[in-house]
Parts: sequence; structure tokens; C-alpha cells
Amino acid sequence: MKAMILEKIISSIEEEPGPLHMVELPVPDFGPKQILVKISACGICHTELDEIEGRILPKLPVIPGHQIVGKVADRGKDAKNFNIGDRVGIGWIYSSCGKCFQCRRGNENLCEEFQSTGCDADGGYAEYTVVSEDFAYPIPERLTASQAAPLLCAGAVGYRALKLSGIGDGQTIGIYGFGASAHIVIQVVKYKFPDCRVFVFTRSKEHRDLAKKLGADWVGVPGDIPPGKHNCAIDFTPVGITVREALRNSEKGGRVVVNVIRKATPVPELDYTRDLWHEKELKSVANITRKDIEEFLSLAADIPIVPEVQEFKLEQANEALLLLKQGKIKGAGVLKMQD
Repeated sequence: MKAMILEKIISSIEEEPGPLHMVELPVPDFGPKQILVKISACGICHTELDEIEGRILPKLPVIPGHQIVGKVADRGKDAKNFNIGDRVGIGWIYSSCGKCFQCRRGNENLCEEFQSTGCDADGGYAEYTVVSEDFAYPIPERLTASQAAPLLCAGAVGYRALKLSGIGDGQTIGIYGFGASAHIVIQVVKYKFPDCRVFVFTRSKEHRDLAKKLGADWVGVPGDIPPGKHNCAIDFTPVGITVREALRNSEKGGRVVVNVIRKATPVPELDYTRDLWHEKELKSVANITRKDIEEFLSLAADIPIVPEVQEFKLEQANEALLLLKQGKIKGAGVLKMQD
């Protein structure tokens, strides 16, 4: 099979373009409870940039990619959840122990043995991959593979961040950054909380135009003063300064949720009285659970959510990641292997 593989960490994809290399590998073996998936599409994510540039340390060499849609090509003798030919999705959570304190509480995303797809285990920048059947999900028929792929991470982790924000109908939410995850979250907000106001902060004019198209009540760039305070906010940006801005733009008792695994730049020093006083809260999102993905796929089918996607061929993965780094992808970028 063909695969794009990361063999070493680099300092910057802009300074050292082409970090992934196309290779020919054997189709992977699978265990008794695993399924072999022939990949149709795989979304691209800022997490891949974090791996490439060393903010997260993956196993090396590794096949990146954790927003995978494909068809079951084969299965182990004890795998019963899916039939050959079924369409399935695979997200960031590749496995958890299922036995520890966090797993028993329903917080498998915090499991000490948490394994991530495309980081701890080979992922979806390839023609085939393998996963436990317990960590795969049926895909709604109405979605193409390219439309479904961003829902498995950008959509599901955004949904988790939205739940953690404590949003209520009639409130105002701030959205900082407007890429793959945020442009899905705004659709959820407009559906579940129709009386909410949405303020969007993003540098890209294309992203601002998309935010307006999807119903944002106010759009500006980071650093702008919005027409009012927000009750909660989600920060999707790779930079640290927006955390402080989101706190400063929050109402008393407001909560800011940071929906990134790693920031490319540090969060600046916070002024306690200006930024955190009056019972403001700062909360991070760590990984994702299977329940998040299952709930979100069902909700996405009901709304329905259809992500904006920009498709690339597998061999264009480096080009796509560079455009993602530069903020030049409208909606979500997807590597398309087949229909």
C-alpha cells in the first residue's frame, strides 16, 4: 500500500517543506478483535503539524492522520460489530485501558494508557489502516467520505469543547479562530441554541466571510473589541495570546475553553484582576472519548451538518499541511484516496 510517513521531527514546515515521504508498505496485519479498513478519505488537522514540529512527540516512523473514513476490507475472527464493506470512521482515540480510575468514570480521554491514532499508532495518511472494532464508528449514509472525515475530530472535539463551555440558550459565545473545528461548532450552536449570539475572531478574510455565511452575529479579528462581553468562549487558535483576549472579553463568571492540544506560542502573563477575577474560568480540552464521537455523529446527521471541505490527493499531503499552517484552507482539508 501507499502511505505518507513521518520519519523525523523538524523545526518548522515552512522552513523545511516536505516532511512526509511517500513509501510502499505491506498492508498491515490485524488481530482477532481488529478490522482492516481500506481508507477512502482522511482529514488533515493542526495536530499533525504539532507532531511534525515536535510539540507532540509521536512514535517514529509514523503514518499520521486521525480523521479516517473507509470501508471494512477484512476482520479478525472475534470481530463481530461490522461486516465486510461497511463504512466506518476512526478518530483520535485509538485505544484506552478500560480499567483505570479515569476510564471507569467515563473519562477514557484521560487514561494513562491512552493511545492516539496517527501518533501512537499508524493512522490514515495511507491506503489501509487497522483498528480495534471497539474504536470504530458507523458513518451516516448521507455524508460522502470527505464530508464525514472532519466530523471525527474537528467536529467531535469541537462538540466536546462546546459541552465543556457550559453554554446556555440566549447567551453569547465567542469563537476564536475559524478553521475546520470552529466552522462545524457554529452550526451546532445555531441548531441547539438558536437564541445565542456568536462572536467570531479570525485573521483570515475568507474565514470571516464563511463565519458570516454560517450565521455569526459579529465578526472581527483577534484584538478587536466585540460589541459586548461573551458568557463563554472556545479558543481554536494555535497561538497563546487569544487565551488572554478571550478572558478579557468574558463576562463575570464566564468560561474559556481551549480546544487545542498544544499551543505554538506561549499563553502570555495574565493580570489576575483584569483577566481572571470575578470567578472567570479557564479550561482545557484533552483528547476525546468514544461517546463524544458517537453523540456528535448522531447530532450531525440530525442537523444536518455538511462541512466545507477542500480535497487533496494523498501525495499532496505536504502541500495541504503547509496551507493549513498558513491558514489558507477554507473549512477543512481532506486527503481523498477513493470514493
